[in-house]
Amino acid sequence: MRDFDIHAELAKLPSCPGVYIMHDAGDRILYVGKAKILKRRVSQYFREGSKLSPKIRRMVSQVNWFEYIVVTSELESLVLENNLIKENRPPYNTLLKDDKTYPFIKVTVDEPFPRVILTRKQEKDKARYFGPFTNGVSVGDTIELLRKIYHIRTCNRPLPSTDPNLRPCLYHQIGQCDAPCIGGVSEEAYAEQVAKVLKFLGGDYSDGIAYLTARMTEASEALAFEKAAEFRDLIGRVKALSQVQHANDKHLDERDIIGMARDGEHCVVQIFFERDGKIIGREHYHMQETAEKTDEEILAAFLTQFYGGTPYIPKEIMTEILPEESELLETWLAEKRGMPVHFRVPKIGDKERLVRLAKENARMVVAKDLEKITREEARTIGAMRALGDLLEIPGLRRVESFDISNISGFHSVGSMVVFTDGRARKSDYRKFRIKSVDGPDDYASMREVLTRRFTHGLREREDNTLSAFAAFPDVILMDGGKGQIEVAEEVLAELGLSIPVCGMVKDDRHRTRGLYFRGKELALSGASSGAAGASAEVAALVTRIQDETHRFAIEYHRMLRSKEQTKSVLDDIPGIGPSRRRALMSYYKSMAELREATEEELAGVPGMNKAAAASVYAFLHAE
Repeated sequence: MRDFDIHAELAKLPSCPGVYIMHDAGDRILYVGKAKILKRRVSQYFREGSKLSPKIRRMVSQVNWFEYIVVTSELESLVLENNLIKENRPPYNTLLKDDKTYPFIKVTVDEPFPRVILTRKQEKDKARYFGPFTNGVSVGDTIELLRKIYHIRTCNRPLPSTDPNLRPCLYHQIGQCDAPCIGGVSEEAYAEQVAKVLKFLGGDYSDGIAYLTARMTEASEALAFEKAAEFRDLIGRVKALSQVQHANDKHLDERDIIGMARDGEHCVVQIFFERDGKIIGREHYHMQETAEKTDEEILAAFLTQFYGGTPYIPKEIMTEILPEESELLETWLAEKRGMPVHFRVPKIGDKERLVRLAKENARMVVAKDLEKITREEARTIGAMRALGDLLEIPGLRRVESFDISNISGFHSVGSMVVFTDGRARKSDYRKFRIKSVDGPDDYASMREVLTRRFTHGLREREDNTLSAFAAFPDVILMDGGKGQIEVAEEVLAELGLSIPVCGMVKDDRHRTRGLYFRGKELALSGASSGAAGASAEVAALVTRIQDETHRFAIEYHRMLRSKEQTKSVLDDIPGIGPSRRRALMSYYKSMAELREATEEELAGVPGMNKAAAASVYAFLHAE
């Protein structure tokens, strides 16, 4: 436990703006907050007689130590607080549950041969951006349409190229790219096509329709009716575009309309996107940890997290009420946008009706999703809480489970699966290829995996590096019995760590019937002192963790075996060295796909030529 005297540290707090971070005994971040005066704000949590809500009292009871970061202004503290909340997602902060980002269409006009690509990040460069759009699928369809009409490249090859062996990609072969990579079109002619693309994305489809109509007529007169039908379908797609796509011109009439609805602990924020007088899309978001917050506080948390994660900010945001610290938020948004941003609370007219409509939509989402949300929370957060009650581990949130997979010792691998608040946290999963163990020794393999995992984590903690390894679990679940538990406890003791270790007890069908913890077996039927349904949820949660741990380890093992088999076959092909072997393995996902490739397709793989392609094709199709 950290040697930290809270009251002594409170006396050292400076009287200036900053951000404070509350930690529990396991170094988990519980809460991140900002303050105009750090000394006054942080001291309020620990002063006797302070009027704290029940939720904040629970949080304070878990605080083992705190840290703070001094800043020069309130605006800087707002930005830092938002970044820390999004990065760490502390359990006692009001959180935006759905962390969506919106796609843009980017035209790289600063390149000799510009590309048209989908991006979710608007950078400060010379490219032209169109959007944002609320439907990534429709953006992909639009880019595909532009490629078919104007033959604009989408690859990331640096052009013009000096590589004499460069080959055009598949899009050139199917007539959707003029292959500037091999000099198939001049820079001037290509620039004319790009100008038409920009005009199209600006909402003027006349050139595109005229071009397609002319091509359809030519094909029809040449009796190429199938080709004519393709152009007819493309014309239909252009005309069917339901929304006019406007360039990111900050002088257009633009606003976001926000409404909010609450029912007990459940809160939904609905947002409409209005661009140039048209509602082009809408989204709704669930907010967490809102029960003891005011509407103004929730709205401020939503605005900070939402606009902190999207590159597009309108010049006007309409709401039913002003958020907490609205002036500070306006200053921050204006700085991000580069132009003024204003909050509006309309009282009459069409704008007031739009805000009311957004609020009604939020109410409908709350009513529709309340039962589903309650059921999902029982399955995840509720099940994890009940598991913590069973194991007598208060505040249980993060569980890590480990497994070993091998076939007679061949390519032994380990897997680390992480569940947080009852949900799989796949970004924190890790794979381990066993390096120090020969043969099928699961105990030795598990020792290596756990040693590497926690040694890495301790090193990152010392370096203040934030990653999946730096976050330690509240409990470790071992798929094996007492032997695996003992291995884990020995590793943790050697590293000076105190983390509870629990084993899964199997029945005759290899399903978990109970948990072995601290020398005794705990039946999952006793996982809750409340309703029997909670016990079933705990059993289901443990089963999900077990199944996911097996799946992840087996898939990794299968992938290594597949690569080994592919590598051994390619090693025997004359003229195929390590570079070309790697190129083929990277280009084709399986041996079946490689065998189906033609000589021409093989020759098109980077690093291959006709002779090498012929050698590969002949070898794979030899009788």
